[in-house]
Amino acid sequence: MKFCTLKDGSDQEHAAILVDKQWVTVAAINQVFDAHWPTTLFQLIDAGLSPLIYEQACQVPDRVALDAVRIAPLYRRPRKIIGIGLNYLNHAKDLGAPHPTEPASFMKGDNTIIGYDDSIVLPKESNRVTAEAEIAVVIGRACHSVSEEAAVGYIAGYCLVIDMTAEDILLRNPRFLTKSKNFDSFFSFGPELVTPDEITDLMSLTVATWKNGSPHRENTVSNMAFNPLYLVSHFSHISTLYPGDVISTGTPGATVIESGDQVECRVTGFRTLTNRVV
Repeated sequence: MKFCTLKDGSDQEHAAILVDKQWVTVAAINQVFDAHWPTTLFQLIDAGLSPLIYEQACQVPDRVALDAVRIAPLYRRPRKIIGIGLNYLNHAKDLGAPHPTEPASFMKGDNTIIGYDDSIVLPKESNRVTAEAEIAVVIGRACHSVSEEAAVGYIAGYCLVIDMTAEDILLRNPRFLTKSKNFDSFFSFGPELVTPDEITDLMSLTVATWKNGSPHRENTVSNMAFNPLYLVSHFSHISTLYPGDVISTGTPGATVIESGDQVECRVTGFRTLTNRVV
């Protein structure tokens, strides 16, 4: 299944599911079936993404064309956003950095969240901002101390991320990592949530950072030092993971961005995540 969050004419946000390249809102499903599905994606994930909702969506005639909608972030208030640094072996080599022997991580606040086609706003406090395309894991069930083998059972799905860093601030002092990562608009999140059953081979997916219509850097998930399932297991041993928590798995390469640029995250089989820089 594929889910997104749509904006209506009043900027209200509604969960929707993809059926035959058209979106069906959960509100429309509720109306047709007199059902009571949660109508925000965060609540829907918390309740569990039942296959029944797709079966019902297929019978709803009221649909919206794929490109005739405004896409919002998947949701705006996750409990945790966990980012991973230097997770692709080549990326660490590019930076001349030793590769971490365990996941190098940081946290981001929900103030950083934007969605598809929203603007990345360059902060006046920084003169060098980079953008990093990533694939992220969205947790679907609460879990604590789960094994890597069991981790897939706790995943709601995967989505795309463009993560920003105020690189000059970070280079001044590595202890400024939190500051460098947490300016408003520094975490683009969407445009769709793809459930695990839609992905035949997670490890073969290609993740690519594009800028102004040209590829900057790409790599495959198989070249991660710590694959997505390992990351779920690893962080579940540190703190309980809850539905809607996001683990962004690291980038194959960051690109410096300036006002007027367009940056993209492209992943095999996913709709492209695109943002303009202002």
